[in-house]
Amino acid sequence: MFRRTKKNSNVLRIVFLSIINRILMPRTLVVGDIHGGLKALNQVLERTSLKNDDQLIFLGDYVDGWSQSAQVLDFLLQLKQKQACVFIKGNHDVWGEKWLRNGEKEDIWLANGGRETINSYIGHTEGEKLRHLDFLEQMPYYHIDQQDRLFIHAGFTSMHGPTHEFYNTNFSWDRTLWETALALDPLMAGENIFYPKRFRLYSEIYIGHTPTVNYFITTPMHRANVWNVDTGAAFGGPLTILDVDSKLYWQSDPLPELYPDEKGRNK
Repeated sequence: MFRRTKKNSNVLRIVFLSIINRILMPRTLVVGDIHGGLKALNQVLERTSLKNDDQLIFLGDYVDGWSQSAQVLDFLLQLKQKQACVFIKGNHDVWGEKWLRNGEKEDIWLANGGRETINSYIGHTEGEKLRHLDFLEQMPYYHIDQQDRLFIHAGFTSMHGPTHEFYNTNFSWDRTLWETALALDPLMAGENIFYPKRFRLYSEIYIGHTPTVNYFITTPMHRANVWNVDTGAAFGGPLTILDVDSKLYWQSDPLPELYPDEKGRNK
């Protein structure tokens, strides 16, 4: 039987206040790759019970896949008017930006969701397209917050961090950061001479780009201090939002269930 004492009462009070504090405090929520799935984005935002003072950090790849790429950008432009948001640029966003700027259509882009993005712009005016182009052009390739946490779409290769990266394309394309995290011995201490220097630079690193469904996993993956939040929304997985402090996460339904008449990038 639980016996109430002054010490136990104090512990319960601390736990209670901690829970209340966490509920009331603003959250930093990181959003995985969307790939034109506006239905999933609306659904998962509703499931997070989003508060006005929460901050959303999007990891990129807003377009290419499902049929609502242009509509996703419309929604995000409206969202940032009322919500604190950071929008990281992904590799698919770079492709979409090129098309909006000069009509450039790389074959690899068309084969990986570009056609669906072009079709989503049917009915959009030139002014709306220019607004989207300006939005994409202003997106940063990475974000570092006050807790020394790095948010980036894919990765970086410099042992001195993204600010010393030679090729900007690595920010949206690199997979070596995640592959290194996967291959690392989980028992290796950070002080070990062989521990990757890139991982020591930040308290935590949040990425998208490489879908966790590649490993038959549909939830966020954590290796070393790297969190992968791309849970395969472009394919058969859900869209995920992760609270970076509590590590609680929310997910939409799998995208094929929300778009039953489409294939997304399942080709």
